[in-house]
Amino acid sequence: MEWIEDGNLAFLKSRKVEAKQEARQAVQGIIDEVKAKGDAALKAYTKKFDGIALNDLRVSEDMISEAVKKVPDDVRRAIHQAAQNIRAFHEKQLQHSWTEKVDDGVVLGQKVTPLDSVGVYVPGGTACYPSSVLMGAIPALVAGVRRVVLISPPQKDGLIAAGVLAAAREIGIKEIYQAGGAQAIAALAYGTETIVPVDKIVGPGNIYVMLAKKQVFGDVAIDSLAGPSEVTVLADETANPVWVAADLLSQAEHDKMSMPVLITASRAFGELVDKEVDRQLATLPRRDIAGPSIEQVGKIILVKDLAEGAETVNRIAPEHLEIATADPEAALPLIRHAGAIFLGRYSSEPVGDYFAGPNHIIPTNGSARYASPLGVDSFIKRSSVIRYTDQALKKNGAAIEAFARYEGLEAHARAVEKRLKGAAIHG
Repeated sequence: MEWIEDGNLAFLKSRKVEAKQEARQAVQGIIDEVKAKGDAALKAYTKKFDGIALNDLRVSEDMISEAVKKVPDDVRRAIHQAAQNIRAFHEKQLQHSWTEKVDDGVVLGQKVTPLDSVGVYVPGGTACYPSSVLMGAIPALVAGVRRVVLISPPQKDGLIAAGVLAAAREIGIKEIYQAGGAQAIAALAYGTETIVPVDKIVGPGNIYVMLAKKQVFGDVAIDSLAGPSEVTVLADETANPVWVAADLLSQAEHDKMSMPVLITASRAFGELVDKEVDRQLATLPRRDIAGPSIEQVGKIILVKDLAEGAETVNRIAPEHLEIATADPEAALPLIRHAGAIFLGRYSSEPVGDYFAGPNHIIPTNGSARYASPLGVDSFIKRSSVIRYTDQALKKNGAAIEAFARYEGLEAHARAVEKRLKGAAIHG
């Protein structure tokens, strides 16, 4: 891992992965093909990229039932408990419509309405992410979205990963399609003969998925343009270096571009973690991925004290932040920018990835400066409600007219003026 001792965080400028022009053009071509040819394009791209010849895009109930049987009992129990935890957490985020009567009989308020339809993209192919099903879909279900669709690429056996289907069965999702990559995003956005388009697309994916989400944005809503995973650990000498090293590696194994960062005021502690990372990496099954992340992207940042460490965190605005200090709660008020914050030595980042309840779809690339984790708010719309009375218009109409005419919008002014001259007010 690279050591930084002078406060220079220039590496943050290069952490965003920029797609090459060829990749952007390829994605646009895929989107155009899906818009033009629908199901045929989806099947052709699945054959080309995944090596699977699909008969049906939609996964049947029988296929789901057979897949669920393949999932070990302990995993199914874990999925069940995680789903309960995630639902309980997100139910606390629910917003409600409201109105209030103010002066002169005016009624003002807010109407909260869930989206009609949402597509949840779950990565697959060589991996299995049932946690992405739970994190993407449960907040939408809690929000009251009527149609939640799941789409994921098939594995080599020709079917979506069994664990993904088990998670979908656990939370009651029945509309499931087999497709991945940019073509899946295009299908959700624009529809095919089989797939009815949705209003919003959420879920992580590779660079092609990200580019596709970027290109369809505006025709549909998206959650975010996620970059490589990140973890920052703010630690002092009371932390366990073996545990901290394991947490850094837990993010490094996601992607060669994942960014594991340790911030500490103790050089001795940093050196212990540095050595421990190398030791654990040697036996890690995914060391071919974690190794480049640690060696090329990983950082150990030496600061003078906790306050400087917290401000360094805010400059990074990490996706995940672990505070492994003697008094983590004391550091919490100093943190302004972080997607998810884990307090104390037992709050390892994977606890949040899978089980605790908060969402693991979190802003990356410093976007925690202005963005929040996926939640119930991501799946609702707010409509303003206004009921004005004749008394209120008589009282405030002149001011509204003056405002409108100052902006050069005479028709706006006249719309109020005609009411001020109407029988309701002067009759």
